[in-house]
Amino acid sequence: MIIADTDVLIDFLNGKPPGSDWVAQGMEQGDLWITSITRFEILSEKKPSKKAMELVSLIRTLPLDETAADEAAKIRRSLESKGQDIGMADSLIAGIALSNKASLITRNHKHFGRVEGLKLTHKTEERE
Repeated sequence: MIIADTDVLIDFLNGKPPGSDWVAQGMEQGDLWITSITRFEILSEKKPSKKAMELVSLIRTLPLDETAADEAAKIRRSLESKGQDIGMADSLIAGIALSNKASLITRNHKHFGRVEGLKLTHKTEERE
């Protein structure tokens, strides 16, 4: 199972490689998912584009369930204790990915690379 992070979905919507290529490839393979957090981030724009709404409707969404929330809380506590907080949204996305034993497609290695045990599929560009 592969989860697309918000940054690569935005790349896809803007036709910006390499993120757009990674999302297209994942969709073709039929094993691409997003988290409910990413769905929220994409759709919470002041006026989400029709293309954005269509995209999230085509990709299956993993929920923030009890197991994922507990995992995200552990991630957040651990990273905060080290002074390496990655923010609530990224903690939640990482918790969902870990609880589902999924890989995460992202360019944000700076944040997600701090999460022990999280498999990152793509990490070519750092972004805060």
